[in-house]
Amino acid sequence: MLRHGDFHLANITVSGVILDWEGFGLAPRGWDAALLHAYALAAPATADRIHLALADVLDTEAGLVVAADLLQPVSRGDHPQLADRSGN
Repeated sequence: MLRHGDFHLANITVSGVILDWEGFGLAPRGWDAALLHAYALAAPATADRIHLALADVLDTEAGLVVAADLLQPVSRGDHPQLADRSGN
């Protein structure tokens, strides 16, 4: 399936237009939904709404792959809102 590749709330306008397509390509079904959900985890109520709306594609292997794919940039300090802040 075609994917956006960097799908998060800052790439969606109020009217629903999707911006910033430079990373598009092929990925498993659910990839962009899983990215959107992962990026929203810092805002639990928003993440819950996204999961509820997109559960049919989030509850797939793509969701696990996206989570694993985000571990490397988070470990380098990217996306600090997704890092474990518990100190563990």
